[in-house]
Amino acid sequence: MTTAFDHYRARMQRVLDYIDRNLDRDLDLETVSSVAAFSKFHFHRQFKAIFGVSLHRYVQLARLRRASIQLTDGQGQTVTEIALDAGYEAPDAFARAFRQRLRQSPSSFRKSPDWEPWLEAFGPLYTARSKIMQTTFISDQVTIREVAPTRVAIFEHRGDPEAINGTIQRFIAWRKAAGLSPRTNPTFTIWYSERRPADPADYRMHLCVGVGADQPIEARGETIQEGEIPGGRCAVLRVTGDTHNLEPAALYLYREWLPASGEEARDFPIYCQRFFLDEPEHGTAADLFLPLK
Repeated sequence: MTTAFDHYRARMQRVLDYIDRNLDRDLDLETVSSVAAFSKFHFHRQFKAIFGVSLHRYVQLARLRRASIQLTDGQGQTVTEIALDAGYEAPDAFARAFRQRLRQSPSSFRKSPDWEPWLEAFGPLYTARSKIMQTTFISDQVTIREVAPTRVAIFEHRGDPEAINGTIQRFIAWRKAAGLSPRTNPTFTIWYSERRPADPADYRMHLCVGVGADQPIEARGETIQEGEIPGGRCAVLRVTGDTHNLEPAALYLYREWLPASGEEARDFPIYCQRFFLDEPEHGTAADLFLPLK
């Protein structure tokens, strides 16, 4: 049965689809609100309440994302042409906005794109769309794998989960300085506590990089531990699109898949491995591992 919220969500979905298809048009408040038949006097607050970003910022990010793809698609457009397509009156303004968001100039991104800052910059777009997409999983999406043990370098976060973004930035900076690319050294996250513990001080997680048996681990000014993700049987569920919040996938494994499977969880925390899809501009995916006995 279709609920009032389903209808509301469908109207908001139309808005995002319209924006994506009409980035060359004037996407002002009155135009966009009319797509979903909402009042322009309330729509900007409705949009931000649902998606977590303002309409203006969403449109800016969508145009900048398209511009970044145009820079790498080999179609031969000049930076000036791409800047104008993105709604900037001058290439300098476009270059400043591009550097601020992606930490590269348009020309350097065209030559050698750095996809990690790209994914971070456009995360709000994926997150916004995920807020109105129903996240459902089925048992056929879960596979059981025999996983080999993996030696890892561990970067720990303890304390308030609201501060995790700062830890992630330090982790990325350390990994780059150590020459541990996600292309050659897999990235893992291990959760040792609830996502939102009653006491934020109890939150604990490990950000890890897989390293070879003989590969040195350099601290480079950070507190780095050496450890191992143990081998064994694991239930694995792949998540694509928005991988910033894997809680719905974890809840499915614990609440539905595990009780119905007859399996029992092993004495090691749930963890995930994140990786780029074949085309980096399509984003990342994450394999969520539930260790089994």
